[in-house]
Amino acid sequence: MASRDITESIRAQALALGFAEARFASADALPQAAQDLAAYVAAGRHGDMGWMAETLERRSAPQALWPGARSVIVLAENYGPGGRPLETLNHPERGHISVYARGRDYHDTLKKRLKALARWIVETHGCELKVFTDTAPVMEKPLAAAAGLGWQGKHTNLVSRRFGSWLFLGEVFTSLELTPDPRERNSCGVCQSCQINCPTGALAGGRIDPRRCISYLTIEFKGTIPADLRPLFGNRIYGCDDCLGTCPWNKFAQPTKEPDYLPRAELLAPRLGDLAGLDDAGFREVFAGSPIKRIGRDRLVRNVLIAIGNSGRAELAAVAVRLLDDPAAPVRAMAVWAVRRLLPAAEAQALAAERLAVEDDEQVRAEWLSV
Repeated sequence: MASRDITESIRAQALALGFAEARFASADALPQAAQDLAAYVAAGRHGDMGWMAETLERRSAPQALWPGARSVIVLAENYGPGGRPLETLNHPERGHISVYARGRDYHDTLKKRLKALARWIVETHGCELKVFTDTAPVMEKPLAAAAGLGWQGKHTNLVSRRFGSWLFLGEVFTSLELTPDPRERNSCGVCQSCQINCPTGALAGGRIDPRRCISYLTIEFKGTIPADLRPLFGNRIYGCDDCLGTCPWNKFAQPTKEPDYLPRAELLAPRLGDLAGLDDAGFREVFAGSPIKRIGRDRLVRNVLIAIGNSGRAELAAVAVRLLDDPAAPVRAMAVWAVRRLLPAAEAQALAAERLAVEDDEQVRAEWLSV
């Protein structure tokens, strides 16, 4: 069978399995990726994501990860929201969760579909292959752009003419020589909406500084959120969709039809007070089957307390006060910050005098000393 016929048969099977898009690129389609990635890490823009430095060589090109790769099949699944993705930002007493994390963990659904496609390819065309999602060191967005699925916008995310930026990506590296799809022209033009609307100014010149990115800080970052950035978080407790939600190309986005990607009612606009009251067992119960589970209870409650401090709701001060005795120091530190924001100065100072006498964690003490 000719290369193009094999390619089109794989595309047809991928769409039949439920993928929104299937595109193809040569395994050597990213000649500049290694240099760009090395410069990114050398500049420290990866923050404390040490795995980016550790996997630098393997991530730089498909054939560095698997020498047998000749072609890359890039698969996309649409998780487009049905309503206004930024609506919950208007409700400061509730938590804003990134659209991708409001449903079930996409890794489970995506991997299952990828493996089904991989089995069919091996059985039908006889080849070697490897299946990857974003848990592996793969340059997903550059590969998707090379395969013509879309282009990397000024927010660095992929933009598709059909689906906007609401796409989950997966890859099949194969030993087959498949026919590459043409690249898509970058159509951002002079638009700077994503950069203008980034709450923390993490975007500039088509590049992102994760050290200022709310998605990175609420999900990947394990430490104490820098004090100057906290007021800019608003009620964003897990991820941030502002750069996507304000992109004009997302007016062409289509709501997902995949049940697993539809929002769970309890994750659409959860009350901050309810989330702050979760212990480890309660956290595991609420977020079972959700991508949020991977950050753990302490990091989520840290984020929730920042949102409580930004809420302007005096009634939430009592929630923060209760967490001043939390076993986790990062939680206590942000409870101090929320208390300082919501209580009258005299009450906050009285609490500081009382708590400094018994607090032994350096970061928590530093928060009290700033009251």
